[in-house]
Order: sequence, then C-alpha cells, then structure tokens
Amino acid sequence: MRPVRDAIRSMITTMVAETSSSSQPRVYLETYGCQMNIADSQTVIAILRRAGYATTEDAAQADVILLNTCAIREHAEDRVLGRLSDLARLKDTRAERKLGLLGCMAQHNRAALMKKAPWLDLVAGPDSYRRLPQLLADAALDPTVDVRLDRTETYADISPAYENSVRAYVTAMRGCDKFCAFCVVPYVRGRERSIPAADIVREVQQLAAREVKEVVLLGQTVNAYRYEQIRFGQLLRMVAAVDGIERVRFTSPHPSDMTSDLIETMAEEPKVQPYLHLPVQSGSDRILCAMGRGYTISQYLGLVGRLRSAIPDLALSTDIIVGFHGEEEQDFAATLGLMRTVGYDSAFMFKYSVREHTRASQLGDTVSDAEKGRRLREVISLQETISLERNRALLGSEYPVLVEGPARRGEGRLVGKTPQFKTAVFPATPSIRPGDIVRARVTSATAHSLVTTLV
Repeated sequence: MRPVRDAIRSMITTMVAETSSSSQPRVYLETYGCQMNIADSQTVIAILRRAGYATTEDAAQADVILLNTCAIREHAEDRVLGRLSDLARLKDTRAERKLGLLGCMAQHNRAALMKKAPWLDLVAGPDSYRRLPQLLADAALDPTVDVRLDRTETYADISPAYENSVRAYVTAMRGCDKFCAFCVVPYVRGRERSIPAADIVREVQQLAAREVKEVVLLGQTVNAYRYEQIRFGQLLRMVAAVDGIERVRFTSPHPSDMTSDLIETMAEEPKVQPYLHLPVQSGSDRILCAMGRGYTISQYLGLVGRLRSAIPDLALSTDIIVGFHGEEEQDFAATLGLMRTVGYDSAFMFKYSVREHTRASQLGDTVSDAEKGRRLREVISLQETISLERNRALLGSEYPVLVEGPARRGEGRLVGKTPQFKTAVFPATPSIRPGDIVRARVTSATAHSLVTTLV
C-alpha cells in the first residue's frame, strides 16, 4: 500500500530507522489518518523503546506489527481491514509474530474487530498506549483488548520519538467536548483535557535543540485549550518565545472558540503564521443546526471578516461534508455559494458516512451514494478553480520559504512552505539545506503549488 500525506483520508507509514541489536524485539508501525494519529504514533514508539523494543522499516522483519488507525470515515476503516488481511499473511511465516490494531478504529469497533480480523493479537484504544508493553506480553497467550477511556491520560511525561524533520507536531490537548452529530471523535478519544503548558513548552524546547524550525500545536478543537488560567492565545505566545523555533502553527480550531484574544495573538506574534484551517462543514444554516456545529453562516462569515481584517495576508482552508442527513439541493447550493464567498485557499472535502455511536447514526442516509458522489465532484471542481485563481493572483509576489527537502517531482528542485502553508517549488543549490529559510518569487502556479525562483 503506497503511503500518502493528506490528513484524515490518508495513511502515513511511520518509518523509523532500525536502532537495535538482533536480541531486541522489533516493532513496525503504520499510521493512518490525521496529524493527531501521527503524534500518537510517535508516543507509541517512545513507550515501546523505553520497554526495550527497537523499530524497523520492514514488516517482514518485525516481531510486532502495529497499525494506528482512524475512524472518521468508513472508507478509512475498509482500507485498514484490507491492509490487516495482507499483513496477516506474515503471521503464517512465524506464528509468534504479533499483529495489533491501535487508535480510533480500535476504540470505535472493538466488538466487531475480532470477528472481522480474527488474526489480531491486540486491540488498544488511544488511552491505552502506556500499557502497551504489558498488553503485548499478555497477548502471547490470548488476544488482548484494552479500549478503556481515561479522562486523565495526556502522556505529558513522555517525550515522543520525533522523526528528523524541520516540522514537528506537538499535542496540546486530547479529546473533544463538541459532540457534533456526525463525529465519532468524542466517543473514541474521550473528553477534552489540556496538557500542562509547562510540559508543552519543555517539549518545544527539546525540539528546538534538535533544530526543528516549525511546530504545529494539535488538538481536536485545539483553540478550546485551557490549563489552569492559561488559554490558547497565551499558550501560542509561550511557544513562540522559545529560541530556535521560527514558525508556529496550530490545527484544528473550532469557529466557536476563535476568541478576540486569539485573533490578536495571530496578528501580533510574528512567529504565528498567517494560515488557519477553519472547518465549516456546510454552507446551510439548517444543516449546521442539524450537525450541532454551534454557529450560523452569518456568524462564520463575520469571523472570517474579523480574521482577514486583522491578518490581511491570511490563507484559509476548511472541511466540507456533502450529503449529510436531510441535505437537499438548496442546502448544497448554499455550500457552493459559501465557497465562492469565502474563497478558500484549499479544502478537505468528503462524502458523509454514517458512523456508529454518533448522534446522527440513528437517522440513516437520506442522500444516495451516487448523489453524494455528484455533489463531491462538484465541490472538488469548484475548489480547484478557486485554489488556482488564488494562487495565480500571487504571481510576482515574494515569500520566505521554509525548506523541507527535495521535491517529489523534478530533478534538481527543492520544496518548502510559505508562511501561508502553500507549497513552493524552486531550483536546488548546493548551499541550501532543509531548515533554511529562503526568499522566493512566484513565477507560475497550479491549484496545489507555487513555482518560484530564488531572490
């Protein structure tokens, strides 16, 4: 299965170099889903290394094979089950090899999983990672399941096993209290709990010492962060004050928690980058109410106006769901209208899928899969047009670009991110290294990237 990067829909294979002698048990880990899952996988690796495990890039060489999973969409679960079936063949070659499923899918479907995948030795939810060494030991006798939610577990005392990169994801809070009708997150990740600000700053300082240049603070509704008297805007300022960190971002905020103080922090703190992922989900007030999103389109557009007034060079992205229960043609048309009005720089777009245990799960589907597909194609086409227009409007503009490494396509080119989190491609030179910040001028653009020359 080919790894890809897109959040929510994607699978990212955690490839950590093998670090052990042959006497150490070896673990192979694949990660599916969002940045929160990536961060969780880094915590899992740290926990297992403490217990004497080493990591390997080759599943065939592993003593333990783990998949960290996403339960947001039904399609993601289908892909994981298919991958589990492939990996189960490796157990045939060595019976003592253990195969485990971690994360949101494990929490969501624990009862059915052992029937669908009887070769599993371990099923563990997001709050069970600290117990993984013991769970793996117990799995030597019988399959082990641990999906207990823990309202106190934050893993704040564990330093994740970060990959060598110019960017690192730092978990600021876990869980969610919003209970949107379509969303399974509160049921698989539990209620909101914020990590102590001192622990977050300590982790960021460790990353700066490793020459990480950009940190991304994570949470299901990250701007709902509150630890004692510290709110999210203050946390951003504390992280930005760490020497060596050049850029600070966060994802994903909830529109209802975008306070004036937070907007002021984004406008005033130069290290906080002018990019915001602001999920809207639908352009229809009727559907937003049914989803339980807690805002109207008028309120959302008012927020967009305040953001763009305070941060004129802000880039916006969003999430859009088509085909939610009860969505009619006029609701869908309102979503298209909102997209044109806001002019998002990019968007993650999905067909609604009923998730068991959510508030909307008893309502079923009122929109056929074929119609969902048509609507999805239409929003994707519109967003491609808008993204291309917005990127072409940048021709001739200059930006500081954080260099990430070689471009995937095209020999002799490097790739990096602008402050607006747009992908910039430019010619490589021997003196430029990942982590450098270079000045680049936009010479051409696609819907997904900027072609630039160095200034």
